[in-house]
Amino acid sequence: MKKVLMGNHAASWGVQLSRVKMISAYPITPQTHIVEELSEMCGDGSLDARFLKVESEHSAMASVIASQATGVRSFTASSSNGLALMHELLHWAAGARLPIVMVNVNRALAPGWNIWADQGDSLSQRDTGWIQIYVEDNQEVLDSVIQGYRIAESVDLPVMICYDAFFLSHTYEPVDIPSYDEVDAWLPPYTPTNHLDPEKPKSFYPLVMPDNYMEIKYKFQQAHEQAIGVIDEVGQSFGTSFDRYYGVVEAVQCEDADIILVTSGTITSPARLVLEEMRQKGEKVGLLKMRTFRPFPVKAVQQALNGAKKAIVVDRNCSWGKGGIFADEIKSAMSNTTDAPMIYSYIAGLGGRSITPDDIRGLIEEAIESDSPSSESVWKGLKL
Repeated sequence: MKKVLMGNHAASWGVQLSRVKMISAYPITPQTHIVEELSEMCGDGSLDARFLKVESEHSAMASVIASQATGVRSFTASSSNGLALMHELLHWAAGARLPIVMVNVNRALAPGWNIWADQGDSLSQRDTGWIQIYVEDNQEVLDSVIQGYRIAESVDLPVMICYDAFFLSHTYEPVDIPSYDEVDAWLPPYTPTNHLDPEKPKSFYPLVMPDNYMEIKYKFQQAHEQAIGVIDEVGQSFGTSFDRYYGVVEAVQCEDADIILVTSGTITSPARLVLEEMRQKGEKVGLLKMRTFRPFPVKAVQQALNGAKKAIVVDRNCSWGKGGIFADEIKSAMSNTTDAPMIYSYIAGLGGRSITPDDIRGLIEEAIESDSPSSESVWKGLKL
């Protein structure tokens, strides 16, 4: 069934098709339509789930931690300062190995007060232990929510699906919605490996002494490393069932490319247009779409970029005092390779400013004319 959906409603459909049983969320622009739609679905009976109204994002995460700990497939959503308020409990959910799925609609952190697209909110939570997936369009929003549960439940880690405010959250696009039967055949009911049961009382998350803590965290790290393969496997399995394939990255015409654009989120779409134009002109340009940020897919990035002369990384984010966050990770991933490209780091589009095909053409032309990149991230589109 095809429908024209805004990105937020695509997320709601993904939750419904995943047969989630517990939803707890606090509305915040530009996420609000997700939880409004889910509330209506619970109210009219189209979604057999409990919808819990809470007074803050901190309480929303606390309540889905509790429900997931009892073996119930759970969901929440947030954005910007709401996600920041969850910070303490994001660590708890991940450390407790709870396979919660959350949607974060990427919005700039205040101040200055801004409700538009910026990846700084989710990327500031990159060390909390959540798997982070960044999506390009509304179809991928729906598909990634469904995949999120299979990924999370395979490795007992929470998954954060991230997409750009307004560019996707409030923009309508055609979305192919699979049937319940199709999703049920692909996503089995949740069978927890460890949960609270009144019939078999036990305690969760007790005090851990120095003799055991490091081993627990080592296994936590191993689960993240395992998740890289699981994300690829789940994406291939989803493609076999629904004819839409996903992985930790998407490499487009990188094999013979001299210059490779590296993008994430909605920046990828105008980059695809520019890639086609440049190829038609005989320019060997490739595109690497970064879909997964945590765990960081080092080997996939190395495979895509090795052999290219230059890589242009466009970040809709900034690690203050350092620079573009994706660019920094990519530099680290390529640091021990012998055939790495020169990496050009650009920061653009903060606070929802558009990044157009013309902007991307300009970055490519600048890289072609340059002998070496700046040692720091270059800010593009400034009005100074």
